[in-house]
Amino acid sequence: MSNEFDFKKDCDKIAFDRGHRAKLKFNIGKYDLAVKKGKAQYSNLELAKDRAGLIKYRAVNDLEKYLVEFEAKFTTRGGKVIWAQDAKEALKEIEQIIRKFGIKRVVKSKSMVSEELELNDFLKKKSVNSVETDLGEYIVQLAGEKPYHIITPAMHKNREEIALLFNQKFGLDKEASASEITQFVRERLREEFLSADCGITGANFIVADSGAIALTENEGNAIRSLSNKGVHIVIVGIEKVLPSVDDLDLFWPLLATHGSGQELTVYNSLVYGPRQENETDGPSEMFVILLDNGRTNVLAKEEQRVALACIRCGACLNGCPVYKNIGGYTYGTTYTGPIGAVIEPHLNGIENFSHLSFASSLCGKCTEVCPVRIPLHKLLLANRREAVEAGFMPGNWNTGMKVSKTLLKKRRWLDLLSANQKNFLLKYFAAGLWGKRRELPSIAKKNFYQLWKENKLD
Repeated sequence: MSNEFDFKKDCDKIAFDRGHRAKLKFNIGKYDLAVKKGKAQYSNLELAKDRAGLIKYRAVNDLEKYLVEFEAKFTTRGGKVIWAQDAKEALKEIEQIIRKFGIKRVVKSKSMVSEELELNDFLKKKSVNSVETDLGEYIVQLAGEKPYHIITPAMHKNREEIALLFNQKFGLDKEASASEITQFVRERLREEFLSADCGITGANFIVADSGAIALTENEGNAIRSLSNKGVHIVIVGIEKVLPSVDDLDLFWPLLATHGSGQELTVYNSLVYGPRQENETDGPSEMFVILLDNGRTNVLAKEEQRVALACIRCGACLNGCPVYKNIGGYTYGTTYTGPIGAVIEPHLNGIENFSHLSFASSLCGKCTEVCPVRIPLHKLLLANRREAVEAGFMPGNWNTGMKVSKTLLKKRRWLDLLSANQKNFLLKYFAAGLWGKRRELPSIAKKNFYQLWKENKLD
């Protein structure tokens, strides 16, 4: 769990790591070029974003209705729906499934919700072998790390670092190319797919009117995870619901374009439940765990609830100047960047994570790039206001704000001290806040009002 001191310390360290920043700049630069091309498929992108935002906002506001509809449709085909209030309850349900079916080997596709649960660590403690099958997730699992980015889990690593990792783990050539590493992983994971007795996935969307799980991916590992004859467990946040299957022709391209710059992701699948009598592929048992884990806390907020419309494309992370400097691990949370700074204080306690909402320049880039029109920079301000009103700000911050308010309200207070005196006080009290690697700008000998009086025309 993060706190403000650790956050600032980590930011101070990572923001001045030139190698780290170079990797982020390179990878996000490639993303920016791809997204520019992907957006060219739209004749009116702004209209598409308006429509998507409206559909998601309506779904969030009628969440209970659509979730109940989804459950009714999904269970008619033999699927089972489990409602989990928090991570502890979700893990308890997963453990019961594992014990009931004697599961020993799990293949898992990329899922941020499973990261909320710290599922891999939990399964390891239960003597279950769990293998990530997304290439980026597989890399960070081998490295003993968490995903760095919502869409690109290994964004913080370059090819040389990944090749060295595979050399240390498997003896692969240190100079192995990206294609050679990919081929090696493909062959190794094929054996995992064949021997697994359970597949665990997330869901990009769950569809209310048809009771379907919608998966979108580029590697085919998600659909491969559930195509065996064993058990398929889906773990999904309650906010991922869409009203109709007809909405996917809008959301799948938007997610692909803003997530990776593609017109459409390579594999797009709808899963309606376990294998039926006339079907040859698919799991014999299928469970969907609908996870709250603090989402109803966000839903209860009149302003911030719109953040539940997020489709996890990662566009706000890639556009954020703060994220580009401090990266993903500094946040100390599952969800990072602007969307993480908005929702994590309500998912895990504003008393612990209110500082994230202050880690923003409020430039509005996150709002600009969001494909579902979430006003992220305004929600950050709402979080700041709530943190102040709830008394979660440190005493020196409150004192500083009171002094600033007093001084700024009256010109005579601002002009009470000379420029030299002001510079001395700023250096004494504010230098540490400004950062040890930066110098405070000096206050001019004459302020604007004095210069204006001297030079104004009669």
